[in-house]
Amino acid sequence: MRMLVLVFSLACLPAFAQLAPVVVAGTVPDEATRAAILQRARALYGATRVVDQLAVGSVVAPPNWSAHMQKLLAEPLKMVTQGQLTVEGNRVGIRGDVANEALRQQVASELANSLNPTYTISNGLRVNAPAQKLLDTALARRIIEFESGQAVLRPSGMVILDEMVAALGQIGGRKVEVIGHTDNTGTREANLALSLARAGAVRSYLAAKGLAAASIAVAGAGPDQPVADNASAEGRARNRRIEFRVAD
Repeated sequence: MRMLVLVFSLACLPAFAQLAPVVVAGTVPDEATRAAILQRARALYGATRVVDQLAVGSVVAPPNWSAHMQKLLAEPLKMVTQGQLTVEGNRVGIRGDVANEALRQQVASELANSLNPTYTISNGLRVNAPAQKLLDTALARRIIEFESGQAVLRPSGMVILDEMVAALGQIGGRKVEVIGHTDNTGTREANLALSLARAGAVRSYLAAKGLAAASIAVAGAGPDQPVADNASAEGRARNRRIEFRVAD
C-alpha cells in the first residue's frame, strides 16, 4: 500500500517554482509519523506552500521508516521541478525535471545515500529539454476543460488545444505523452478511467487537426497526482487537468 506521496514544485514555468504547492498525500502508520513528515516538508519548502493530504491508516512500515523519511525529505529535492516523490514501504520513486545530466545523477545519488541498503530507488528524473519548455509555455498553466464527469471537450478546451497544435508542430516530431488528471470526487477506479478517457479525447482532437496519433501516447493518473487541495472547489478545478510530457 502506498504510504507517502510528495508532489513538489509543480510549476509549468521556472518563474512559478517558488510559488507552486507541495502536496503531501498518502497514508502513514501513526499520528507521530504524520506530524514529523509534515514538519519536515514545511521546514524544507515553507509552511504556506505545503498542502496536507496525509492520513493515518492501517499500514505497516519498515523499521525506522519515519526516521528514514526525515533524511529523504532533504535539500536535493528542491533542485527538482514538476516532480513527484513516492514511497511504498522501502521502495522509493523520484521523477521530475532537473537542469542538466550531472544534476540528475547528483540528486539520485544523494537520495540513495540518505537511506540504508534495504531501500531501492527508481530514478525517473529527466533533463528538462527545450521541447518540454516550449509545451509548458504554450499551456501556460491553463486548464483544458471537459464537460462534468465526461470526456467531452468544452469549447474553451478546444481553443487551448488549437494553440497546443502549433506548439507540438514545433518540436520536430518528438513523441508526446498526454496525461489526464482528476480531482478526488467519486471512486479512484472511476477517476482513473475518466482521466484516461479524457487523455484519449485530447489525442483524438489533436489527430483530427493533423498530428500523427502514433506520436501521442495517453495515460490516466486519476486523482493520484494532485497539485492543489481537493477540499476547495478551486483546488478541485486545478486538479482536473491535462498534462503534456515530451517522451524520452
